[in-house]
Amino acid sequence: MTTAPAPIPLTVASYNIHKCQGLDRRVDLDRIAAVLTEVNADVVGVQEVFRPQAEALATKLGMEVVMGVTHERAGGPYGNAVLTRLGLKGSHIFDLTRRAREPRGGVRVDVTLGDGILHLFNVHFGLRVWERAEQVALLVSLHVLGEHVRGPRVVLGDLNEWFPGPVGRLLRRELSGARLRRTHPAVMPLFGLDRIYWDRALEGEGVHVHRTRLSRVASDHLPIVARLRLPAVPNPAS
Repeated sequence: MTTAPAPIPLTVASYNIHKCQGLDRRVDLDRIAAVLTEVNADVVGVQEVFRPQAEALATKLGMEVVMGVTHERAGGPYGNAVLTRLGLKGSHIFDLTRRAREPRGGVRVDVTLGDGILHLFNVHFGLRVWERAEQVALLVSLHVLGEHVRGPRVVLGDLNEWFPGPVGRLLRRELSGARLRRTHPAVMPLFGLDRIYWDRALEGEGVHVHRTRLSRVASDHLPIVARLRLPAVPNPAS
């Protein structure tokens, strides 16, 4: 009797860490690391982070890091990062800045998932409706979301869409995703700014916001977490 191959589990998370500054105005990288330890995701997209902070978090968590710098600030190179405990196969940094608005961008990482590749995109969109509409259109274009894709895709990040709008509509046409979860402000979340979408090749087992005493004060956003799985493909020979 042949045993059916088991699906491959995957936990991904998105967390805007607000430069490690909590609601008490204290900058505490150890506190952010503790929240991410609670989350225990395989891959985490982090927004609003300085390069030294991203590298220190990776060291504390025993993960690899890819930094996507959007611009320089007083604290150093600043932007988005991806932390992963899956094998890192490649990465790509892309610009999402529109006209004269604040620099925005994203990070794509290619990691091993089973015998294949997972493409994860971590993005941080702008504050204006038209800005976000142009950014999401650029993201799903062949130049970014579809370039050299060989495996399932996950898109996550701080999308800054306070109410239903073009970002969610376009990403839901391209990918799958759960009902919005409120992540901001952390102490009493009202808005689903942080989201996770995934390819239809992946199965969603659940999406939740990580609410603990620590996460409510560590940043102005709460982490959002998705538990996914890649269905195993039976071996035709068996």
